[in-house]
Amino acid sequence: MVKEELIQRSPVRIFEKSIHGGLAAGELGIIASPSGIGKTSVLVQIALDKLLQGQKVIHVSFTQHTDYVLAWYEDIFDEFIKKKNLEQIGEVKNELVKNRVLMKFNQEGITGEQILRSLRALIVEGDFRAKGLIVDGFDFSKSGRERIVQIKNLAQEQGFSIWYSCTIKGSETAAGNSSSGKRGTPPILKDFEDMADVIILMEPKPDHIELSVYKDRDTYNPAHMALRLDPRTLLILEQ
Repeated sequence: MVKEELIQRSPVRIFEKSIHGGLAAGELGIIASPSGIGKTSVLVQIALDKLLQGQKVIHVSFTQHTDYVLAWYEDIFDEFIKKKNLEQIGEVKNELVKNRVLMKFNQEGITGEQILRSLRALIVEGDFRAKGLIVDGFDFSKSGRERIVQIKNLAQEQGFSIWYSCTIKGSETAAGNSSSGKRGTPPILKDFEDMADVIILMEPKPDHIELSVYKDRDTYNPAHMALRLDPRTLLILEQ
């Protein structure tokens, strides 16, 4: 299987169709779930999809060491190509590594301005023209709106999309009007909801992990996403 076919068969194609083609440059998405459900896996799949298309990606982690993040990329890539006859795997991997930068920050030990300067130095001065920024492990409860506004402004200026992960309490994934099936905003995201173009909630079920769109631009609680996460491989699947 050539790389182009792998891109077309990527589970991210299904994911993007559910949110009108995915995030555009300058847009911000949030994937929210309880801890340990698979947010990092989804973010890595989104990043790998961009990397396979030859685009550059910056992955910022606030909780995990870079070695742990690298292991995620290796494991998800291996699941991508399992049972697929992908030609020249070594060359493909080298290209992915060349187009990816991992950054590790301590949220409480760095200011928003310092993070912004680091990103700008990499993108502008370092000429690393990323098309995607992944922000994993960011604690929204310890942040003000200004940090998110600054990053989104940079994304709009430099032409990249942003995906954040957000850890919420388990009961918050189903918050809302149970009689209508509508979901409400997780409390931790109340102050940031207007800045997010897309919000996706992940919720554990007996035999899978369900992904649901809570917000898609100006639409709230749109039609069912019909996606799930395989609890074994943590890959995005169509229901």
